[in-house]
Amino acid sequence: MGSDEEGTLAALKALRQSHIDPKIAEHRGRIVKTTGDGALVEFASTVDAVRCAIDIQRGMPARNADRPPDKKIEFRIGINVGDIIVEDNDIFGDGVNIAARLESICQAGGICISDVVQQQVNGRVEAAFVDLGEKNLKNIARPVRAYSVALGEAKPQAATLTAAALSASAAFALPDRPSIAVLPFNNMSGDPEQEYFADGMVEDIITALSRFKELFVIARNSSFVYKGNAVDIQQVARELGVRYVLEGSVRKAGNRVRISGQLIDAATRAHLWADKFDGSLEDVFELQDGITESVVGALAPSLHKAELERARRKPPANLDAYDYVLRAIPHVFANTPAEARQGIPLLMEALRLDPDYAYAHALLSAAHAQIFRSAAGQERADTQKKAEEHARRALVLDSDDGKVLTYAGWSLLITVHDIAGGRAALDKATQLNPNLAVALAYHGLALALTGEPQAAITDATKLLRLSPIDPSRFLAWQTIAIARIDLNEYDEAAIAARKTIDMNPRFPMGYAWAIVAECGRGEKAQAELQLQQLGEIIPNFTARALTDLFSIFPPAFRKKSLDLMRGQGLIAVHDS
Repeated sequence: MGSDEEGTLAALKALRQSHIDPKIAEHRGRIVKTTGDGALVEFASTVDAVRCAIDIQRGMPARNADRPPDKKIEFRIGINVGDIIVEDNDIFGDGVNIAARLESICQAGGICISDVVQQQVNGRVEAAFVDLGEKNLKNIARPVRAYSVALGEAKPQAATLTAAALSASAAFALPDRPSIAVLPFNNMSGDPEQEYFADGMVEDIITALSRFKELFVIARNSSFVYKGNAVDIQQVARELGVRYVLEGSVRKAGNRVRISGQLIDAATRAHLWADKFDGSLEDVFELQDGITESVVGALAPSLHKAELERARRKPPANLDAYDYVLRAIPHVFANTPAEARQGIPLLMEALRLDPDYAYAHALLSAAHAQIFRSAAGQERADTQKKAEEHARRALVLDSDDGKVLTYAGWSLLITVHDIAGGRAALDKATQLNPNLAVALAYHGLALALTGEPQAAITDATKLLRLSPIDPSRFLAWQTIAIARIDLNEYDEAAIAARKTIDMNPRFPMGYAWAIVAECGRGEKAQAELQLQQLGEIIPNFTARALTDLFSIFPPAFRKKSLDLMRGQGLIAVHDS
């Protein structure tokens, strides 16, 4: 609203007309009143209210897909049941007040319900619930037990799909080893441009901690869901399934930096450790290592005084190169050709300053591979060559860094079909960093595509547990879809493919695997529906283009996929 009041109001109005109001009407709700950016809605049925809220929130990611990050519109929804007072077409009472307070403690994009609502709908709606414990709500005399609604379970489109699927947002038991989440560090520099520095610092700490096999470390993307929000440590720990939480801040001024951190036992809220580290930017890696050692040292009783390791990743010779890489990372992680094109100039500048920076080479390889997937003609040949060159250079420079091995290995696998080289790199990445989420994601995909479906499912399941609210969980569900196709378990493959689509509606391969799975099930109509939806996100897409879309995959799996589609008449017999 602050940057574009008129545009925001127009967007809100359009969302109400196209999405929210129709959903309320569909579930027999009544809009009592609107309050600028909010609304009060009454339902005769608790089940209707929860189903309506779920449908609204599940529909929002697709509607935000084309909006820049600072323009995305996200809603919080609170639901309560109770007696109300009706007066002048308005409703009042504690029942209404509690719903409003539940909305205020809800995460953006989420749904928060009271205990009485949970009791009435549990088992009657297709969703899981995460117990948030007793909450003291403003101006409410007694504590209210609250639950968040897990939105990972989408309703199957075909009634015959009955296989059970993993719930990415269910409550988790604590692992049998010390478990930790590192929250985004606050940028105290007063300069928004330094936000990337604070984020990069946290990512490097997570990576370093992930190398310790004795620790269960939550992946970066799940931790960063809480960025910019005031959080309750016990709620964060409950949602992520960890015992310990590390939080901190970075203050950068000129050539000096101060990093502060504190380690908290979420069960007791006790501060196990707190410290600050001052130094010049030339010492930033030593500062990072100091924090890592101190955190693990605070967990020493659980680790039986395990010997501390320093991060093995070789720091770049020039810190400016490191800054460029940090700026490029969000573009590469977006996993789209358009974003990859923005990241490439930043990575090229990093390599100009430090030609032997292995991680920059690996990320540059990944960026070119992302463009290669959908390129044609000379651009396809050029990006294939560059992806291979930078991948092989990265592996020569540093074959002991999990992230270098992951991105370089995956690029070799999909651009030049170097199955042996790609698998070797990805195998080593998971051995070096067993808790590194990105390594698990791509290692699982490699296993699925090279004939090891059960091992692939194991990797994907572990990733879903390590990173339970990671926006990139769609990669794990894609792995499960591919593995189930390889096992001829097409019902389960269809469920996994639809989860991939639910979590990333702009990701073309989610629809592609759904098409293959539906063909395997003999559901041509469903396959044609997915093909139509795929055509909505890839301009000028045709059924013939399906063969090109699968060209990046190893020959054996590509042949099986094409044969299934030929069997249902989606592609011609001569297409290959």
